[in-house]
Amino acid sequence: MSTNKWHAENVPDQKGRIVIITGSSSGIGYETARVLADKNATVIIAVRNLKKGDAAADKIRKAHSHANLHVMALDLANLTSVRTFVDEFRIKFDRLDLLINNAGVMIPPYSKTADGFELQFGTNHLGHFALTGLLMDLLLKTSGSRIVNVSSGAHKYGTIDFSDLAWETRKYKPWKAYGDSKIANLYFTFELARRLKSNKQDVIVAAAHPGWTATDLQRHSGFIEYLNSFFAQGIEMGALPTLYAAVGPDVQSGDYYGPSGFIEMRGFPKKVSGNALSQDKAIAGRLWEVSENLTGVTPLVRSAQTT
Repeated sequence: MSTNKWHAENVPDQKGRIVIITGSSSGIGYETARVLADKNATVIIAVRNLKKGDAAADKIRKAHSHANLHVMALDLANLTSVRTFVDEFRIKFDRLDLLINNAGVMIPPYSKTADGFELQFGTNHLGHFALTGLLMDLLLKTSGSRIVNVSSGAHKYGTIDFSDLAWETRKYKPWKAYGDSKIANLYFTFELARRLKSNKQDVIVAAAHPGWTATDLQRHSGFIEYLNSFFAQGIEMGALPTLYAAVGPDVQSGDYYGPSGFIEMRGFPKKVSGNALSQDKAIAGRLWEVSENLTGVTPLVRSAQTT
């Protein structure tokens, strides 16, 4: 499928739509927030650092004086913070049209979340799993709602070691742990898509990846930062797969979007495929159950196998 050089100008008017974007104070999250705010969406900038969130909101307002933005605290590495965010969101809003699970950490030194999970798996997957599950009732009751999970080409070297999810017995490999968290994003997307379809529930869930885009994520890798100047595209292009997954007219549950150029590194958005391992239904189902147990969150979507 060709999206025919689809660009941000093609995003339709979003007036009346409520949008949450995690990690939207910088990078592709910021650009996604900027575009959707310009298109008249009410955008919640959900970030760990409120000072950075406020600065991002001010920057967007300077460019788009009509922008309707709300900066709210959300630390995906702390499940208490996730629950508090959801409680505070419910006080202000009674619907949710679009949840973009964009935030992430990439190749940091080994550390754990507040709940004892390896930081990348805990933040990039479990935090978003819990957030999505806690907001699922609002998504289900909002007609035409969508969820977009931002993954990465790095999912191709990811595997889920269920015997050592916290890297307590293995030598820690930051890149491997990052890939694990990114294939987890795809397992979550594809399993949720199967459950929604099986239950005939009117929510679209899709995934996206930005290709090689220069963002703050790479601050732990000086080599990649160096290569950015040669190979990386800007955030305006890097955000397009996310934006297409969020508003594209032909997007279906389980779709995955990335750049259309050489080995999906850069270019306009197109529908792409996860690797064969990411399509494994048994692993996806097991990860879902483990994620429920670890987070204590049970999304309102029954297993496709029991319906």
